[in-house]
Amino acid sequence: MKIVILGYGRMGHEVEQIAISRGHEVFHRIDTEEEWNRNKEDISKCDVVIEFSTPATVVANINKCFDINIPVVVGTTGWYDTLDEIKKRCDDEGHSLFYAPNFSIGMNFVFSLNKQMAKFAQQFDYKLEIAETHHIHKLDKPSGTAVKLADDIIANNSNYDGWKLDIDEDKTLRVNAIRKGEIFGIHEITAESACDRISLSHEAFSRKGFATGAVIAAEFLRNRKGVFTMEDLMY
Repeated sequence: MKIVILGYGRMGHEVEQIAISRGHEVFHRIDTEEEWNRNKEDISKCDVVIEFSTPATVVANINKCFDINIPVVVGTTGWYDTLDEIKKRCDDEGHSLFYAPNFSIGMNFVFSLNKQMAKFAQQFDYKLEIAETHHIHKLDKPSGTAVKLADDIIANNSNYDGWKLDIDEDKTLRVNAIRKGEIFGIHEITAESACDRISLSHEAFSRKGFATGAVIAAEFLRNRKGVFTMEDLMY
């Protein structure tokens, strides 16, 4: 495939290495509006854009991809308050979008286990809590991964009707977020009763797992129209 990387930071560089190792060509590496405008016609002839920018620019980037009718894989988080609007444009105009709070194959396995633990916790009266730790450069807090974990718990456990950051209240799932050092990402879900404590955790050792999943998502998105997530890819 001919791939465009939109957001050529640390993740963009990792995506480039994985894409090349899987036999793809990286035609453009875009980091500014000026670079996009200068290469827009050429970009429109490529197969897919893989987007890892910032929460402040991601929505505009998605719309720019829709404007030139190129499929886009979005790894940036912190924009899901506009997800319904983006989905509607994608479906109404026949575009292709793949988004995920976390592209790691291992983390997506944990997402599945988390839903099961949420049901178990309700049945047997366990209190749930989420903790996530990331490097000091991460802009969104809590992480998109932690938000998905929390939303999935709420959907599968009626003891909770919402989540809050660092706050412990009745029917509210507590989410703790820590920013320190250069940690790539640690997520832990705990279930605690008067008798014991269960822990479900995932730790990323590098950006490679996220980049690999994003490139696999780009391969999956080819020749497909609509909105897709890792659940479509894995299950």
